[in-house]
Amino acid sequence: MTPLRVAFVIPSFAGGGAERVMLALAGGLDRARFAPEIVVLDATGPWRALVPAGVPVGDLGVPRIRRAIRPLVRLLRDRRPDVALSTIGALNLALLAARPFLPRATRIVVREANTPHRHAAGALGRAFYRRAYPRLYRRAARVIVPAAYLARELAEDFGVPAAKIALLHNPVDEAGLRAAALPLVRAPGPGPRYVAVGRLSPQKGFDRLIDLMAEADPAARLTILGDGPLRAELEAARDARGLADRVSMPGFAADAPRHVAGADALLLPSRWEGLPNAALEALALGTRVIATPEAGGIGEIAGLAAPGSVVVAPAGSAFRAAAAAVAPQPPAAPRPSLLPAEFRPAIVHARFADMLAAVAGDAR
Repeated sequence: MTPLRVAFVIPSFAGGGAERVMLALAGGLDRARFAPEIVVLDATGPWRALVPAGVPVGDLGVPRIRRAIRPLVRLLRDRRPDVALSTIGALNLALLAARPFLPRATRIVVREANTPHRHAAGALGRAFYRRAYPRLYRRAARVIVPAAYLARELAEDFGVPAAKIALLHNPVDEAGLRAAALPLVRAPGPGPRYVAVGRLSPQKGFDRLIDLMAEADPAARLTILGDGPLRAELEAARDARGLADRVSMPGFAADAPRHVAGADALLLPSRWEGLPNAALEALALGTRVIATPEAGGIGEIAGLAAPGSVVVAPAGSAFRAAAAAVAPQPPAAPRPSLLPAEFRPAIVHARFADMLAAVAGDAR
């Protein structure tokens, strides 16, 4: 048979974790069995460099989802993929709403990267999602989730048929991360070294780390890698607490693995998450993780990881105590990996390939 054509539909290359996972899944497909392509609403951003070699990119050039629906439908009608796979709640709903206008043989698979409870602020927005999910997600051939709690939430709170939901862990390129971690980056000095990675937004809870550092060992240092709308606010809070020399915010860093591998702990103070890639990548680099319970599937990661490698502590005094218990241990190279086997690429990609083959087989 000819290779199965799979269109990966993503919002942009702007640096989100969901988009990065989609690119990794596309890159892990056996080209003898599958012909992947990337369809992106807006092809700007740093993740453009992560597009797998030889995978074509279709750029709609329309950043807003509402305006992208028609050109997306036209492209998919022209390309006629066996499977169209999207991620991010709003984009998933748009693609499923367009189902009647797409080729009947094209199966739609959606990946829910984050908790639907957080998709909209305000009563009107929440009411829309609660009505849209049960109606539109039934049109999907499969609904992929990276964590078991998301499967329960979709089925119990949003009426998505449980039979359509499939668990697929995020693949973590352990070998690539460890190779990219050299030489390590670590702030000089005697105290513990913490690192945090993510978009500077309310979701990530980095404001909590400013409070933490105000009470931490004066020799401790924190590096926050990422950019976003709260940069000015976080910098102002840091400076007002006299922490400019102890909390570094260098922005988006392509060499983030070097910083994570050189740190004593990754701090994840999130207010909500899907399955935190930052935690998985830290474990692959041998760096322990301290996270809040709200950090999505962190409890599932902790249950699969070696004891002590992931500490889950509520924000506030418990989180601060967990961070204070970290002993500084400057490494010369990445520590032995702590990543659970379930997240290793070979396992994830094999499961994903079987899933796509089963979905497309219904149409063929």
